[in-house]
Amino acid sequence: MSSEEIRQSFLEFFKKKGHKIVPSSSLIPENDPTTLFTGSGMQPMLRYLLGEKHPLGKQIVDVQKCFRTDDIDEVGDNRHTTFFEMLGNWSLGDFFKKEQIPWIFEFLTETISLNPENIYVTVFRGNETLKLLRDEESVKIWQEVFGRVEIEAKAVDFSERDGMRGGRIFYYDEKKNWWSRTGVPNEMPVGEPGGPDSEIFWDFGAELKIHEKSKFKNQPCHVNCDCGRFLEIGNNVFMEYVKTDSRFSLLPQKNVDFGGGLERLVAAKNNDPDIFKTDVFSELVAKIRELAGDINDNAIRVFADHLRASVFLIADGLKPSNKEAGYILRRLLRRILAYTVKYDIHADLFPASVEIIKEKFGEIYPEVKETKMILEVLEDEKQKFHEAIGRGIKEIEKYPKITGKDAFYLYETFGLPFELIKELAPKDAVKALSKGDFDKEFEKHQELSRTASAGMFKGGLVDMSEQTIKLHTAAHLLMESLRQVLGNHVMQKGSNITAERLRLDFSHPEKLTAEEIKEVEDLVNQKIQEDLLVKMEEMNLEQAKKQGAMGVFEAKYGEKVKVYSIGDFSKEICGGPHVQKTGELGHFKIIKEKASSSGVRRIKAVLD
Repeated sequence: MSSEEIRQSFLEFFKKKGHKIVPSSSLIPENDPTTLFTGSGMQPMLRYLLGEKHPLGKQIVDVQKCFRTDDIDEVGDNRHTTFFEMLGNWSLGDFFKKEQIPWIFEFLTETISLNPENIYVTVFRGNETLKLLRDEESVKIWQEVFGRVEIEAKAVDFSERDGMRGGRIFYYDEKKNWWSRTGVPNEMPVGEPGGPDSEIFWDFGAELKIHEKSKFKNQPCHVNCDCGRFLEIGNNVFMEYVKTDSRFSLLPQKNVDFGGGLERLVAAKNNDPDIFKTDVFSELVAKIRELAGDINDNAIRVFADHLRASVFLIADGLKPSNKEAGYILRRLLRRILAYTVKYDIHADLFPASVEIIKEKFGEIYPEVKETKMILEVLEDEKQKFHEAIGRGIKEIEKYPKITGKDAFYLYETFGLPFELIKELAPKDAVKALSKGDFDKEFEKHQELSRTASAGMFKGGLVDMSEQTIKLHTAAHLLMESLRQVLGNHVMQKGSNITAERLRLDFSHPEKLTAEEIKEVEDLVNQKIQEDLLVKMEEMNLEQAKKQGAMGVFEAKYGEKVKVYSIGDFSKEICGGPHVQKTGELGHFKIIKEKASSSGVRRIKAVLD
């Protein structure tokens, strides 16, 4: 089966079980300043897992595009990527373990015909101190479903210490088999939901001797050792607890959250642990190899992963920059471009790669069909890179001796990777420079970044504070005011809302005059003073369009949407939440107006 067939069969399988299909959300979360990227299928669904009613009901299925930076430096082996697709099905207070486990086993072993002999599972060991129960219920259900295919499913504990011992089901502690958005049980705040999970692993076979060849060779073999023999292909999260004081209580609404990596499922179907040999990557890898010539597999995989991730990030509106998400995109692209210098590749990898990605993914993700815009961003960054490389080479010439600290400075400032510094610098200058010296400086930087990120991203994934909700409503008033003052060509191009301010990007060809800014401000404040009622209605997308509701990134909407009306002034498709009446907002003030990108302006505003 191809990746397209597995993806579609997953959606159709759960549709037949009563689920509603929803499209993927953007990789760049809107109105969520707490995280840079959509890194899991759960992230866009969090508000519904926490109790908000989903417009399509209690059973949902989707394929969510995801991007994670955790493994960015591991890309180049056979299993790590930055961009991936997550198959997900959800019960929002409806079915639970006894339905989910047989369904997912049926999908894996019957719908896509994976051999059940290669499937192993893990469950939560429990925690006596916290009075969290050992998940024996899941064990019994797994034993029943394995029994239907005549496989004895022995449950084993402490396999990480004593080995697998003929087991099929393995207990692990909360570090491996527990989910909450804030971490393990001890870290969860009061009121936070969470629960045990049951992970599904594919065994590529003991005969491959992967364990014996890895750094784990002197340790017991078990499914969670990460040697490469076993690959996690899915995870059932059973959200059934809520933290109360120092203990846990059962939730009245129990949720199921399943996530399965598409690329990993295809690798399991191929029974080959190298995901870059799947059809997800095969055409792209072949084209890169043709254009790049005789270079090693590690570099080919870096090219394939980083190109695919970059195209999807750009398609969702991200531009390379020196800040936050834009910096990550720039890092991906500069690694690609640095490798073209290192390996003396003169062919332009971008046009052919973008075309292949469009053909491979355009049907499910229409945004990647915008190849003209994507190529413009890529070519612009290539030009900037070559200018930076020139400056970097000149900077290298200033150093009679390059230390690890110097190498990291050159990497961070000019985008020169360690390998390129070693090749571009005079031999005497880098004679004593080791990768270890560079890595120490890199680790110091990562520690600082993690400390900064902890402060920036604290408080979970979604900020639902009173002030944020007010600013969210004010953004709707601002958007309609801009259209009335500047014209109907104005369309929203993105937004970001914190508890301190709102930021709105919109299409407009020129800088706003002082008079236009005042006119927009005055119109927003007039609508606040009118104390307009904010009303929400659920309807299908076509109905919303007929009513003239404005919306952003239409491809992400499902069959049913929420439409928020502010009196007769504004009508927008939006997930909410909002205040009940505009009189709650206070006084609106624009504090900055500037260019965001070509043809796009940006306004920052506050409520006093």
